[in-house]
Amino acid sequence: MKKSSDFDDTASKITEEKAKQRIAELTDALNYHNYRYYMLEDPVISDFEFDKLMRELSDLERKYPQFVRQDSPSKRVGGAVSEKFSQVKHNVPMLSLDNAYSREEVLEFDAKVKRFLGYEAAENIDYECELKFDGLAVEIVYKNGFFVQGSTRGDGVIGEDVTANLRTINTIPLKLLKDIEYIEVRGEVLMDKKSFKSLNEERLKEGLSLFANPRNAASGSIRQLDPDITKKRNLIMFAYGVGDYSIKDVSDFNTQFEMMNFLKTAGININKKIKLVKGISGAVNFFDDIAEIRESLPFEIDGIVIKVNDIGLQKKLGEISKSPRWAIAYKFLAKQETSDIIDIEVSVGRTGILTPVAILKPVNIGGVVVKRATLHNQDEIDKKNINIGDKVLVERSGDVIPEVVKVISKGRHNGAFKLPESCPCCGSSVVIDGAAHRCMNELACPCQIKGAIVHFASKRAMDIEGLGEKIVDKLVEKGLIKNVADIYYLKRGDLSGLEGFGEKSEENLFNSIEKSKNISYDRFVYALGIRHVGEHIADLLVRYFGDIEGIKKADTEELSSKYGIGEEIGRSIYNFFRLDSNVEVIKRLFNAGVSPYKAKVQSRNENGAVYGKSFIFTGTLKDFTRGEAENIVKAAGGIIEKTIKKKLDYVVAGSDPGSKYDKAVKLNLNIINEDEFKKILNK
Repeated sequence: MKKSSDFDDTASKITEEKAKQRIAELTDALNYHNYRYYMLEDPVISDFEFDKLMRELSDLERKYPQFVRQDSPSKRVGGAVSEKFSQVKHNVPMLSLDNAYSREEVLEFDAKVKRFLGYEAAENIDYECELKFDGLAVEIVYKNGFFVQGSTRGDGVIGEDVTANLRTINTIPLKLLKDIEYIEVRGEVLMDKKSFKSLNEERLKEGLSLFANPRNAASGSIRQLDPDITKKRNLIMFAYGVGDYSIKDVSDFNTQFEMMNFLKTAGININKKIKLVKGISGAVNFFDDIAEIRESLPFEIDGIVIKVNDIGLQKKLGEISKSPRWAIAYKFLAKQETSDIIDIEVSVGRTGILTPVAILKPVNIGGVVVKRATLHNQDEIDKKNINIGDKVLVERSGDVIPEVVKVISKGRHNGAFKLPESCPCCGSSVVIDGAAHRCMNELACPCQIKGAIVHFASKRAMDIEGLGEKIVDKLVEKGLIKNVADIYYLKRGDLSGLEGFGEKSEENLFNSIEKSKNISYDRFVYALGIRHVGEHIADLLVRYFGDIEGIKKADTEELSSKYGIGEEIGRSIYNFFRLDSNVEVIKRLFNAGVSPYKAKVQSRNENGAVYGKSFIFTGTLKDFTRGEAENIVKAAGGIIEKTIKKKLDYVVAGSDPGSKYDKAVKLNLNIINEDEFKKILNK
């Protein structure tokens, strides 16, 4: 393990011209890895390797400040903010932590703290020690005791508004146990090992790409556009501190330990493994104790956090550009071993993504025999120049999918392995979609078909009772179903001999298939399984374009211009209908008698004041239930939103409005009362 001084030596032995070049290389590389970690949630190097590069950059920038670039990652706290969510500015920046990987570095941290404060080397400082969770940092805002807003850390100054998703987490209280005027609670959202394992098992059955680790799973779950998906992911949140606050009779907290106990009594979830120690040796002992029980913990941790306990001293110590001087993360080293790549397999998931997997010469890493490792995608294969026959460094960290970190020596191939241009499952052309290679033959590709059929038959789609995952597996394996249209061409007697199918169950299935032929158009569109098209988007498509023909005729620009759809979803819809095999399946569905109906829209007037406008309701209405009001808007061609957005047309506020009202005021949206809403309806 290199000490800080080793990195300083590297910086001092380099020429000025080479320093400029190396700073540029490191800046580009670290920005790329930040993008993969925060935006794609698909990191390709370990935290240790990232920190090593960051230290090298910081040392060089300190010695050659004239070469520091404006986009230097040393100036950033977290990652970029996704355009999918509204932005939230943090009142107090959410800083990241410096990392240590050895006792020497932890002792140096303690020495720096003492030097800064003017303490003698022999004096002991009280430290508060906590587990360092490997999750997603968030901020929860409470006003008058009620949860009003939640956001990600983002770049430390600006985060993403994920209020609706955070509200689904059971360990985040919607109302505090104390009457607190205002408080910003900082915490880490994570997924426990058991839930992570179950989620990946489900995704494996559905043919979806697997999450590399619980952190990626938690981050991906919080940044879902559909809160219902987040709700199903069984996430938890542990608080670790506060930002701004205004609490009656509490001008300030005296210690970190006192603050954490206060949060606990207010109903905020705090992890029990918090320890107050005297002197840095106590913190090192805490680290050793946690290392022994790490594997038995229900969730992933990647070390501990050591904080100066006295908040007065914290304020004196202050912070540097992106991290506090009064805290450090003491992290575990990842487990790594070398192996040989025997082969590279390319699998196709339910969503059509081609995933390359390295087949390894079996190697024992941390007590587990590893035979396979993820290669992520073509970009990463190219970047690391990986191919069959290479000797590689493989990393395994906790209960996660092992990955190839780097090539140690090349084998028989000089270049990098290339993913096929045709789907290895069905032969259709592969489309490059961002970092992914994707087969767009969604309704007929054998590797995607099982998941597509299960989705098509699900309760919220075509609602074909009796056509679950196990039955679909048998029907596909027997060759009775090759795409979703084949469901409607099954004949009585086809199911005889299938395990679990008697005369009664066969009768029930055929009755359910027949019943499903007459279903609402939005559910039919949703059932097709078009990428990014959930129930809400399906409803919008039918409202905007009427039917399949209308949707099919729309180009990318027309689709993307519609409120609530956007460019990425519009492009996905357009590509779906450009594939002849998808169009043919839909044609066969109609020929089989599937006849979706459109909702009655007698009251819809395209020139009316409601048509095409977006509404959200908050509070209690006098003359309508919320459901009645929403149905009136839908019938008149309006759009109902569930979360506050900048482009909302109307926020209808009844009596006792909730947090949506507060946010609408903050965003200066058009807020109307019930009487004004009635006037709009009558126009």
